[in-house]
Amino acid sequence: MFMEKGYVHIYTGNGKGKTTAALGLALRAVCAGKKVYIGQFVKGMKYSEVKAEEYLPNFKIEQLGRSCFIDRVPEQEDIDAARSGLERCTEIISKGEYDVIILDEINIALYFKLFEVENVLKMLEKKAPNIEIILTGRYAPKELIEIADLVTEMKEIKHYYTKGVMARTGIEN
Repeated sequence: MFMEKGYVHIYTGNGKGKTTAALGLALRAVCAGKKVYIGQFVKGMKYSEVKAEEYLPNFKIEQLGRSCFIDRVPEQEDIDAARSGLERCTEIISKGEYDVIILDEINIALYFKLFEVENVLKMLEKKAPNIEIILTGRYAPKELIEIADLVTEMKEIKHYYTKGVMARTGIEN
């Protein structure tokens, strides 16, 4: 199931659906016989999608963060986890074992300066021409937007969390 040309996608913006869109692409790829790797930055909570390996062949997901720190300043352990995760993803990309690689919330890791955009650009240079790479998260930096082949911005128009609806298992987590 070799792809002739793989592209770099970015799913960004303040609206819901960035990770969900990436997971949809992952499902489509696995069902087409492709091998998928997802590295989740800044996520340590056991979201429902981490169980997907149990159900899907050729699907690997790893959480590369300690926890979400929207309500606090990242600690050294968060920085160390993100940098270690970036090294892991660089290794995954370099090996070329996967057809589709999703770096979930990598833009958030960049926004919080857990590592530098130059490190991500160097990592992407190691991409074999046939690998599809998806970068998700709010605040995609212009340097990544410039090199990407596809950029989608999710824009929030309306969301039920403004009415106090918390994340629901199987829908938001």
